[in-house]
This record gives sequence, structure tokens and C-alpha cells, in this order.
Amino acid sequence: MNSILKKNIVAGLGEIGLPIFKLLSKNSLTIGYDINQKLIEKKKIEKYEKNSTLMLHICIPFTSKFLINVKKLERKFKPEVLVIHSTISPTTTSTLQTKLKIPVIYSATRGIHKRMQYDLKRYTKFFAISSNAPKKQFAIKEFKKIMQASGVKTKQMSKPETLELGKIICDTSYLGWLINYAQLSNMIAIQYNVNYDEMWTFSDEIHKFLGNRPKMYPGFIGGHCVIPNLDLMHNQTLDLIKKINTKYEKQFKNSKTIHKKYTK
Repeated sequence: MNSILKKNIVAGLGEIGLPIFKLLSKNSLTIGYDINQKLIEKKKIEKYEKNSTLMLHICIPFTSKFLINVKKLERKFKPEVLVIHSTISPTTTSTLQTKLKIPVIYSATRGIHKRMQYDLKRYTKFFAISSNAPKKQFAIKEFKKIMQASGVKTKQMSKPETLELGKIICDTSYLGWLINYAQLSNMIAIQYNVNYDEMWTFSDEIHKFLGNRPKMYPGFIGGHCVIPNLDLMHNQTLDLIKKINTKYEKQFKNSKTIHKKYTK
């Protein structure tokens, strides 16, 4: 039985990879792999070593060696399809596709890290594949099948670059701008000795009726998404998010704890 059952490999068991591993494991043979040997189930890897790999799910951080690391993983596990769940810089999927003979799918991940397993099923899992990918329809069919079996909705975008940009521009960087504006408006409120929350009540009804005046808490932007993802774009305008955030941290000693007031 083991010789004919194909396996899924999840490479990178961090904040994204571990929830994906747990989700896929419920309905398919899934093996977790990580550079941290303590996170690997060695007995399970040995048990299913001869089983061929259907999909290799890439959940490792994006670095200057990302392409090299992915190609090493592809050679190690020899999958039929490669799926990238990591946040990556624009054109990474297309570049990788030119270097591999198997289809490469990009599927950006959305959700809050502390509840990622829940959010994976809460949000639609967008995906995209290059037009010149080999066995394109096979890859799409198998990806949809495994996601559906795990209770995850999927939707295909026209090309990988659209989704790569969507993750950074319309998700993390957009959130960064919103928090930046909260930081700026708080600095101005303090300058005029005005209560930040009272000032923002002026827009409450506008946001209620029009939905375009969101009030954010004026805290420090930390974590592993908003600021690090800016480095994937190399855009001077977007880098202002980082500069404003740094200035705010220096000006307000409570910048890293103010969120407790708004996230009880």
C-alpha cells in the first residue's frame, strides 16, 4: 500500500508551514521537513521514503538564496508539482519555472499567525501558475483537489506576478500605510494636546456609511510581515512605511505596548 500512495512534503515548519502541514495531514499522507532536525518525524520519513512525492509545499522564508534552496529541495524530493506558499518578490515564480521541468504554483498565504490553521480555511486560497508551465492543467487539478479535501476554498489568478504583488501591495504594505497614518495622526494630536480617540470619533459615522475611513491603533509595526515584506519590493515610496515607523518608535516610548489598549 505504501508503495502506491503518493505523499506531500511541507518544507519549512514555521509560522506558515506548520499550520499547512497540520491541515494537509488530516486528509492526505503529508511529511514535514525542516532544517531544524528536532521538528522532523524521522521515523515517518523513513517509513514513506520510497513513496513518490506528488506535491512539494515550499514554506521557507524568502532570502537571497531562496531559488537555490528551492531547487535543492526539488532535487531532494523529486515532486510532480511544486507549490510556493511563502511571500516572495515579484517574478520569483516565473523565474523558478524557467529553471525547473515541473509545474510551479504560487499560492500566497493570508491570515494571522497565531490562528493560521483557522484562517487557512477562513480565507480563499488564491493561486497562480505561469502560462508556459508543463502539465499545467494536471497541477491545477491536483492543487484544487488537495485544498478542497482540506476544506480550503481556492481561486485562480491570471498570472503569478498579479498574486505576488497582491500579497505585498494589497495586504501587508496596505496595512502598513494604514498604521502609518494612525501614527502620524497621533503625533499631530499630541502636538495640539488633543485626545487621539476623541478626535477619531469624527470619522466613525463616515466609516460606518462609506467604509473608507478606518481607524487604526497608533502602535509600532512589528512582526514578520509588514516591514520585512517591504524589502521584497525595493520601492522608495513604500520604504517610507519603515522610516515613519522608526521615527514613531523613537518618539514614543510606549509605541510597542499601546496596542494593548485597543486589542483587549
